Amino acid sequence: MLNNKGRISIIMGVYNCEDTLSESIESLLNQTYTNWELILCEDGSSDNTYYIAKKYADMYDNIVLIRNKQNVGLAHSLNKCLEHATGEYIARQDGDDRSLPERLEREAAVLNNLPEFDIVSTGMSFFDEKGFWGQVIPVKVPTAEDFVLQSPFCHAPSMFRKEAIMHVNGYDTDKRTYRAEDYDLWFRMYANGSKGCNIQEALYEVRDDRNAIKRRKYKYRINEAYVRYKGYRLLKLPLKSHIYAFRALIVGLVPGGVYKIIRRKKYSYS
Repeated sequence: MLNNKGRISIIMGVYNCEDTLSESIESLLNQTYTNWELILCEDGSSDNTYYIAKKYADMYDNIVLIRNKQNVGLAHSLNKCLEHATGEYIARQDGDDRSLPERLEREAAVLNNLPEFDIVSTGMSFFDEKGFWGQVIPVKVPTAEDFVLQSPFCHAPSMFRKEAIMHVNGYDTDKRTYRAEDYDLWFRMYANGSKGCNIQEALYEVRDDRNAIKRRKYKYRINEAYVRYKGYRLLKLPLKSHIYAFRALIVGLVPGGVYKIIRRKKYSYS
């Protein structure tokens, strides 16, 4: 029997995603869990993203649209969404991805039934214009040590208690955390006493094309290294683990073609 206990506020910063936004929102409208609202923050797009978002906001009472006067970035946009969120739980989604119909129901059930967890996420499947090409399933119950190698939660399909993220003042908007806002958030939430888990299925589909690698500029690798170093210290991880802060910098020096092969191998289906 479906349990709709717990109002969910889905926060979505959208920017220049006119070709994919409708599909993303439709995947939420098709959820088996119906006690939700969608807070859209349009971040100064130069295409028709705002007008597509407005169409849905005009059609549905549980879809709210806010707009930035200029592009300020994801962290700022998500914090603005949090200001408007009325739900007990906060869920993420990106404007070019899709949630499977049971995603919200399955995640809400975890937070409803397991009060020891403030965070829940799922695995992700990757697709492009040729179809699905891989997936990732993070560790089931991450510990502090699981933060060393990589972020222990997929951000886009995550859900968390609103009070837990507000206790750490939301997303860090420091330019040094740009493109690593989620990793930084998990570090700070765990340092504040939160714990989380991952559903061992891919309930979320990520549109991840070949151009995604080109968008990963070296300055973002520097940001990741900063977030890692700061986070390791927050969680009081052993000094030997700090060497992994330099991993992001080294990976950024790998030629794009080689990195693409490594990345596809890491996430490809067996």
